[in-house]
Amino acid sequence: MIDELFHEWRHRLLSMWRKPRLDLPLFGALLLLMGIGLGTLYSAGDKDVGLVVSQGLRFVLGLLLMTIIARVPPLTLRNWTPWLYAASVALLVIVVIHGEGRGANRWLDLKVVRFQPSELLKLTMPMMIAWYLNGRPLPPGWTTLGVAGALIAVPAALIAKQPDLGTALLIVASGAFGIFLSGLAWWRIGALLAAFAGMVPVAWHFLHDYQKNRVLTLLDPEADPLGNGWHIIQSKIAVGSGGVWGKGWHHGTQSRLEFLPEHTTDFIFSVFAEEWGLVGVLLLLALYVFIIARCLWIAAEAKDTYARLLAGAISMSLFVYVMVNGGMITGMLPVVGVPLPLVSYGGTSAVSLLAGFGVLMSIHAHRKALASA
Repeated sequence: MIDELFHEWRHRLLSMWRKPRLDLPLFGALLLLMGIGLGTLYSAGDKDVGLVVSQGLRFVLGLLLMTIIARVPPLTLRNWTPWLYAASVALLVIVVIHGEGRGANRWLDLKVVRFQPSELLKLTMPMMIAWYLNGRPLPPGWTTLGVAGALIAVPAALIAKQPDLGTALLIVASGAFGIFLSGLAWWRIGALLAAFAGMVPVAWHFLHDYQKNRVLTLLDPEADPLGNGWHIIQSKIAVGSGGVWGKGWHHGTQSRLEFLPEHTTDFIFSVFAEEWGLVGVLLLLALYVFIIARCLWIAAEAKDTYARLLAGAISMSLFVYVMVNGGMITGMLPVVGVPLPLVSYGGTSAVSLLAGFGVLMSIHAHRKALASA
């Protein structure tokens, strides 16, 4: 009996590694995006090689994880989903108790590695919503929506308590996309949006002062140009000064002269816009559009509810990350600390994003097996 089980698991492991599982068009686009990210980081960090090497090592770790996940069948991922979600929420609880950070408790220091558990929810949240809706009557009714809402609200509340309202809203969005793609009736969507709009005035009173200031600064950044409005004003100067063709690589003044804050993380898109201009920005956005379109195509090709909802939610979440960061650096949205995917400096964010792409590649590679299951 033991020998039979051993040979069965050995056969499964060997079959997983027998042939490549990477989607080559998506993989090539991601490599190009990471190359652009490292080049921009080198310039934004004033030619700091250590910064680039550190981010490069994180990319290597993320690519390794992506390659491994791409070989795991979606059925296995579906079975693991509740445990991965529960572990992510448990880590958020630990962050509330033992977290650390500058002005906000968002990080866990395990001595060997320091990471931000909230980034894990960007993947495990859509996985959990897809898992919950899989096998249930679709489009979902109010009872199903209530349970799904609770699954979203618990980690979002824990993240908002850190406080990290920007990431909390992104987690809500990643779960909401899974619900939306399940075929939710438009009248239900309208009712939910109306309820959300009605909660905004109430939620305003629970925001921290600095969070309120970010919203007010969006409306009139010049009211406090040396304080709350500094980030947006300097970012808009950087973007505008790039013109059509840009100032050239490592010739941007806003970051090199330290006018632009957080120029290697949240505002690295401003550095890119100043150095490469409108043409460079349009080309970078075209690359993001290609990646998102490829991900949505994978979602459309998925053969079961879990895979389709999960792939679609991950794809739409990536779109939101790019849109929010772009809106933030141009003064169209409040400053919420959302990095530009695979361009901004950040380890946990990069690794979790690449893990998400590994899930997409797994769904695409195993679509024929899912169709016959």
